[in-house]
Amino acid sequence: MTEWVVEAKDITKVYQMGEIEVHALRGLSVNIAPGEIVSIMGPSGSGKSTLMNILGCLDRPTSGEYSLNGEAVAELNDDQLAEIRNRGVGFVFQSFNLLPRATALANVELPMRYAVLNGRNRKKVATEALEAVGLGDRIHHRPNELSGGEMQRVAIARALVNNPAIIMADEPTGNLDSKSGDEIMTLLKNLNKDRGTTLIIVTHDPEIAELTDRVISIRDGRIAE
Repeated sequence: MTEWVVEAKDITKVYQMGEIEVHALRGLSVNIAPGEIVSIMGPSGSGKSTLMNILGCLDRPTSGEYSLNGEAVAELNDDQLAEIRNRGVGFVFQSFNLLPRATALANVELPMRYAVLNGRNRKKVATEALEAVGLGDRIHHRPNELSGGEMQRVAIARALVNNPAIIMADEPTGNLDSKSGDEIMTLLKNLNKDRGTTLIIVTHDPEIAELTDRVISIRDGRIAE
């Protein structure tokens, strides 16, 4: 096993906005160990979403080195990046990002459609993932038949099915009431304990950050502490 699941060194990201260059990340370095729960915090415009996009292989840095699970990804083309993302990263978003007309089971099966798994195996793995998040009895329900907390559990099950090296959760409790939010954080921490999944949580909520092993604070594209 690699010493670091996430290894980012001197990462910069520059966006060209017409004549103006916007420096979103300015030589940022961060390492995250396998099985660690890390929160990324920072004010709006600090660069935390840009960092999440790079660590989650949704974008590539302007310069610097980035390895995910020992694999160098900064130089990969779009197709290679998509493959690594599908294999190595599970995403959980504030807005759930579920297909409204698909059942919980069909939503969870989605990432496996890009992997070489036949329909029967996909169903089995998806069902097990939904059972792992406590939704074994809701697999045929559509999102409009589920509560916010249940929809987020479906999203977490979907993030798990390809056994990713990391799960990136962007404000995972942002659209939930405090009770549902607490349940989702407990679920994420239990999955981390049971499966050893590395969790990277982008949040502005200090109470969520307190539940993680380490807080990475970002300000003006650099690590503040």
